[in-house]
Amino acid sequence: MFNKILIANRGEISCRVIKTARLMGIKTVAIYSDADTHALHVKMADEAVHIGQSPAKDSYLVIEKVMEAVRKTGADAVHPGYGFLSENKMFAEALKVEGVTFIGPPAKAIESMGDKIKSKKLAQKAGVNTIPGFMGIISDVEEAVKISNQIGYPVMLKASAGGGGKGMRISSNDEETREGFRSSKNEALNSFGDDRIFIEKFIQQPRHIEIQVLADSHGNCIYLNERECSIQRRNQKVIEEAPSPFLTSKIRQLMGNQSCALAKSVGYISAGTVEFIVDKDQNFYFLEMNTRLQVEHPVTELITGIDLVEQMIRAANGEILSISQKDVVINGWAIESRLYAEDPYRQFLPSTGRLKKYSPPTEIRSDVAVVRNDTGVYEGGEISIYYDPMIAKLCTWSQTREGAISNMRHALDGFEIEGIGHNIPFLSAVMDHPRFCSGNITTAFIEEEYPEGFLGVELSIAALKEVAACAVAMYRLGEIRRTRVSGRMDNHTRRVRDDWVVNLQENEFPVKIDADPNGSTVHFQDCSHRVSSDWTPGKSIALMNVDGKDMLLKVEKRTSGFRVRFRGADILVSVRSPRQNELAGLMLKKEVADTSKLLLCPMPGLITTVEVNAGDEVQEGQALCTIEAMKMENILRAERRSIVKKVNVAPNSSLSVDEIIMEFE
Repeated sequence: MFNKILIANRGEISCRVIKTARLMGIKTVAIYSDADTHALHVKMADEAVHIGQSPAKDSYLVIEKVMEAVRKTGADAVHPGYGFLSENKMFAEALKVEGVTFIGPPAKAIESMGDKIKSKKLAQKAGVNTIPGFMGIISDVEEAVKISNQIGYPVMLKASAGGGGKGMRISSNDEETREGFRSSKNEALNSFGDDRIFIEKFIQQPRHIEIQVLADSHGNCIYLNERECSIQRRNQKVIEEAPSPFLTSKIRQLMGNQSCALAKSVGYISAGTVEFIVDKDQNFYFLEMNTRLQVEHPVTELITGIDLVEQMIRAANGEILSISQKDVVINGWAIESRLYAEDPYRQFLPSTGRLKKYSPPTEIRSDVAVVRNDTGVYEGGEISIYYDPMIAKLCTWSQTREGAISNMRHALDGFEIEGIGHNIPFLSAVMDHPRFCSGNITTAFIEEEYPEGFLGVELSIAALKEVAACAVAMYRLGEIRRTRVSGRMDNHTRRVRDDWVVNLQENEFPVKIDADPNGSTVHFQDCSHRVSSDWTPGKSIALMNVDGKDMLLKVEKRTSGFRVRFRGADILVSVRSPRQNELAGLMLKKEVADTSKLLLCPMPGLITTVEVNAGDEVQEGQALCTIEAMKMENILRAERRSIVKKVNVAPNSSLSVDEIIMEFE
């Protein structure tokens, strides 16, 4: 077995590999850039080597710098994690020349599966289902009709040089093909100067499902069932689960067998993932093979009990797989939520800064529930602009899908992150969405259900009353504490009232509260709720029991009430006496500042280009400047015709959210 493994990566995946290596008695080496000097993976590893400046292109992506770290530390194996150099055949070859083991597949397999055209041809040769299509040059309309009939409707007509939806048409019959072919050719010629069109099968209601494979150097290959990854945004997975709520055991076996056949055909060793697109009738088609460990591997580990990192290490060491296909089971259900440093209320733009608070839910592992949090950050740490915005991967397990979802709701409610924007509210909203709960999802779920972006969560009246009952019970505790403060100047005994008015999400609830040593009964006009808890003023997490049901609230004290976050909703709750509430209704409301003549920075980042100057006339849609953060480039465009009055930034300016970039007349 290896004595020392260098992890050629950063963040949570480095921490993940370190944990398994430690259990196997293997020493670890971390590498780090300037930005990661104080990173968690650096603290966890036995050794750490600095490899360059903050940008990945100057550090983590430089093969020679990683090789220098390998030589310096005497590591006899390297785990690449995912991203960076994990699917770089030149890196694998460089390690081989050095006599160091690459914990991953052979360079040839990486190369074969990295080429989209080559991988599709190899998949076809191995008997793997591929999307039917015609990739040659189509000369005229009637040939297009003939090909469409051969493929089978519906079909997609695509511009060979296309992009951004240009030169693309969906056709369901011959007439639509004739019309679409002409339109696509014209559009492609006008947009790209290239009118070549190809045709492939249009997949209706597609789902993204992938098969985890595991292979050794002795010709053995097994599949560890599937993961459903259909909840994604801009082709970035957000929520994954295993198994899929959609597949039958028959289709699972077919997909698994084909995945193993493909892996064997390229001499694959290690863990890998074969990705498929699956239509509404469970017809499945090969997309690509990822020759590395996947971000979402924990859900597979939770339903199979197999440590994939350990298996990768053992396979790289030349060991025979200790697991056969018959040993692979599906035990329960697992869900992974990716927590990103992004602002869901600003079209999920990246958010950077210091983690003023980072308090994940307590990890649990029992026969009935699992809560697992894979992370590479800590409270007080910095989320930089240089790398992807992932904070953590929160995973839950239960015997049923409903149980795993319920555990995830509870875990998200108890996950505290302050200092940066994050997507916990959005993840919570998805967990409560009827369509997700039913399993009726496709890759278009987010676009279809949130076409205007995420605007927050509006709780039902029933849920609001439960929150209101909790809030008034907590507020009463604070009032009791205030009556017990000694040395007050007033000359009368303070009494805690039992009638209040609770305001939240534009709803007003007059209530009366009957308290006893075991809790409180909160009476509304049409119902009552029994509330009990061990919460005390000052605690940021309140575990409340309402009518026998547990509710986990994130609580922050506000004047005459609280800020409460629950199930994706961010609510200001006021608790006032009837007279206070009457007077509050007479208060003037603060007007929103007019920013119509300002261009504000939508995310923390670096200005890379400025396209206009003061005095320039700009047109609607014209590019004004470009801002970059966390591998994301965002071009800011004019919303209407106007004159630039003032430009406040220059290229290489570092900006925070809502800083003024430009002013207009």
